[in-house]
Amino acid sequence: MTESYIQIAWTDYMKYRARLREFDLAKVEHIVRYSGERYVDTVTGRLIITGRIDDVLVMIPCETEPGSITPITIHATTCQQINFRLKTGRFVNE
Repeated sequence: MTESYIQIAWTDYMKYRARLREFDLAKVEHIVRYSGERYVDTVTGRLIITGRIDDVLVMIPCETEPGSITPITIHATTCQQINFRLKTGRFVNE
């Protein structure tokens, strides 16, 4: 789903979380559209997209439907946390 024509459905909650954490929505959108680092959360079934906003590594859980993607929230994370979730099977590569 890395094509730029995918529609992004922004929820009020996602906008609130990004604003609360002082992340620019334009940078979040760029990550959602173009990041190559994507996983599936085996517990929730959600797509997890990761990328960097300035010096902060972020994780964005998303709901997907054909032709659209809805970012749910955004979290600062570390490579160690992502690797741990991959090793334990919580995340699998998309």
